[in-house]
Amino acid sequence: MKRNTSLILILLSCLQLPLTYAIGYFEYSPQAVKTYNLVFSLRFKEARSELVNLRITESDNLISHSLANYMDCLSIFIGEQIDTYEKLRQNKELRLEAIRQGDRQSPYYLYTQADIHLQWAITRVKFEDYFQAVMEIKRAFNLLSRNADLFPEFMPNKKNLGLLHALIGTVPDQYRWGVRLLGMSGTIAQGRAEIEEVLQYARSNNFVFQDEAYVMYAYLLLHLENRGDEAWEMIEDSSIDARENPLACFVKANVAMQTGKNDEAIEILKHKPQGPDYFPFPYLHFMEGVARLNRLEKGADEYLMQFLRETRGMHYIKEAYQKLAWYELVHNHPDRYLKYMEACKVHGASVIDEDLTALYEARLNRIPNRHLLIARILFDGGYYQKARIHLEEKTPHHFDKAEQQLEYLYRLGRVYHQLELYPKALDYYQMTIDQGRYEGYYFACNAALMSGNIYEKQSELEKAKEYFNLALDIKPDEYRSSLHQKAKAGLNRIEDHY
Repeated sequence: MKRNTSLILILLSCLQLPLTYAIGYFEYSPQAVKTYNLVFSLRFKEARSELVNLRITESDNLISHSLANYMDCLSIFIGEQIDTYEKLRQNKELRLEAIRQGDRQSPYYLYTQADIHLQWAITRVKFEDYFQAVMEIKRAFNLLSRNADLFPEFMPNKKNLGLLHALIGTVPDQYRWGVRLLGMSGTIAQGRAEIEEVLQYARSNNFVFQDEAYVMYAYLLLHLENRGDEAWEMIEDSSIDARENPLACFVKANVAMQTGKNDEAIEILKHKPQGPDYFPFPYLHFMEGVARLNRLEKGADEYLMQFLRETRGMHYIKEAYQKLAWYELVHNHPDRYLKYMEACKVHGASVIDEDLTALYEARLNRIPNRHLLIARILFDGGYYQKARIHLEEKTPHHFDKAEQQLEYLYRLGRVYHQLELYPKALDYYQMTIDQGRYEGYYFACNAALMSGNIYEKQSELEKAKEYFNLALDIKPDEYRSSLHQKAKAGLNRIEDHY
């Protein structure tokens, strides 16, 4: 879910001011582009000032409504405050009504309406308004599809429709009837091709949404195509500036952390833009704390505590307490581990997978095996050789509990996988599946998923299909939705080969 959550934030990056209802036009003029870039950089104070100037100097330019909505949704999504959500969501229909008075012959006429619906769909998910989120997606999909028929070469439209086609392609089979009922369809391959076309266009043209397109494609490669190294290269090749733009900092550090480049992530986060010019983004402190914990650094807890002090949101709080507990256990303070896990039980929401998993661990009321925890943390940071040496110091028989023996097999399989020792990895994954498929732990499900990834990489597509289906058959208590989404994405990739 974190990745999903991480992917939603990036897609958003892709005023309550008086609204005008005069017939207007749609243009990303220099003033509009300047305002857009300020919004994208979370420099909201300056953006509001420039938006006022835009409405004065270009009073009939209806792009202003799209920019104002973008700012609203980013502030809601990052800030996570319900009162802001309730206050600003009333603006949506007013802005849509203003846009509907615009030039119907413009490719932006339907696109801006769809973009507003898509932004609000993502925002509603944050506040668990799932039914309305689905309805917003349906409206966005229909508007984008109509616009594609009218303006097939309009690249902003192709960008957003490509995103939706790719995401629809990951919906598990048991839920596809709902997608069909809503009149939506799409595949990962279709979405990828559309976004690739947008990128090709952006490389030789002045394209306002170039950075958004690069980010979308990087996340598609990372989460849906299982091509992490290429995702990192895509972000490296982009023009996003992590030292001037907090969203760019988030994207770059997030991709680095998910592709085993933890040292690079720390360097990026060390220079994160912050201060009164930017909308507060305390999650960046959380990321830096986790990245430094992954390196087993002394002082990593300071960044996690800073996140807890500054956040006004509801998510990642339980996980932050869990990571503080891990920090204390790594440094041989089991009593402090228990203290932070008690805080985990009572603070923060229980909605996203990461917080639910933290709460699950807290309710076990027991201290995990320190040796296995250190191996897990090193692995999460991409320090695979260190994790291997650490794990190989012991055997399964060194652990008294069946759960710890299972985790040992799983962790060693994951390390061998990342070190490209595929036969060893597959052996340990199979042992994990055999011993854990009927337990509630996520180890067996992810072992099946990872086995499928290895077989796919080796072009043994039937074996890959077998293990992706096995991952869907296993129903863990933790991370089920995200693991099943990845297994479905794997099956879709295989279908594209045939």
